[in-house]
Amino acid sequence: MTDDRPVIVDALRTPIGTAGRSLASVDAASLAAPVLRELADGPAGSAGGSVAVDDVVLGNCMGPGGNVARVAALAAGLGDPVPGLTIDRQCGSGLAAVAVAASQVLTGAGTVLAGGTESASTAPWRCWPPVEGGAPRRYERAPFAPTPDDDPEMGVAADLLAEEAGVARARQDEYAARSHVRAWEHQRAGGFAAEIVGVGAVESDERVRRGMTAERLGRLRPAFRPGGTVTAGNSCGVNDGAAAVALVSGTRHAQLGVPGLRVLAQSTAGVDPRRPGTGIVPAARTVLARTGLGLGQIDVVELNEAFAGQVLACCDALGLDEERVCPQGGALALGHPWGASGAVLLVRLFSQLVREERGRTGLAAIAVGGGQGVAMVVERC
Repeated sequence: MTDDRPVIVDALRTPIGTAGRSLASVDAASLAAPVLRELADGPAGSAGGSVAVDDVVLGNCMGPGGNVARVAALAAGLGDPVPGLTIDRQCGSGLAAVAVAASQVLTGAGTVLAGGTESASTAPWRCWPPVEGGAPRRYERAPFAPTPDDDPEMGVAADLLAEEAGVARARQDEYAARSHVRAWEHQRAGGFAAEIVGVGAVESDERVRRGMTAERLGRLRPAFRPGGTVTAGNSCGVNDGAAAVALVSGTRHAQLGVPGLRVLAQSTAGVDPRRPGTGIVPAARTVLARTGLGLGQIDVVELNEAFAGQVLACCDALGLDEERVCPQGGALALGHPWGASGAVLLVRLFSQLVREERGRTGLAAIAVGGGQGVAMVVERC
């Protein structure tokens, strides 16, 4: 009997650029469009033609509004009948979009393309309206909680979390350096090439640093609090990029006869908004419980590396060996294009589990501003 749970049959992303640099002129919809086009022409389609896409679901945080997913679908040439849905779960948007798409497939959709896109470079300026004849007040992000006391800046919250969890500065720098070393070695070997769709002349990730060491990172000053441990070097960057996957039913997957990743379970959790980085912990615990798997049975773990101290605090809470996280480097090295990052985790799992056959099961998890976490467990099939 065919297992009809949703299956990811392809997963691609753009290069990840540093804000204001290589992808600075490309808006969010235009970043997503070439990825969607490649997915539509890939394994999900029929031989020699493009797949009939039922929907496009994209996460996005800072774009212009107006349903970026629909604009991207049109820009990709998917056709007027293909609708689009844009969702915002902040940093978890890309992974949440795939969860929404999986639910659509479970209820009858044929093929859904899902992921996320973010262009920090072209994010519009946002302003609160004038009060009593004053000037508009610009803001960089929307509130994540009702009161300022419950809505710290991400860097401050990560610094406080690291302090409370007892994650020392040296350990953070060592973790961040390891992420760069792993990503640099994998990039140098051409390991990311199969998952990347070029955008114009940009064909590789921009942020990865050669020769990064904990000693070099140790020279940087605290970035968010006097005497703190979180620095620009053990934090992610501000980035541009897009990532997406193609989901089909188990029945359609069997017909295609291609390898894929079956979505076993997904979860979303809420935590104290003052410590948003901890959202990975309950989300991961819940999704593992839903599958009946323990961390020891997961072959590849991809956690979004927003801050080294935050990831390490989550590893300690989960009893997870930090060496197992992001085996080929994570967001500290590659970058964190907010609305796309959750989908980037799935692209990375697809490359390792399907393209490289480095195991069978994978966990993707990401923390979210405002105190949330999103997680998904997949299995090669």
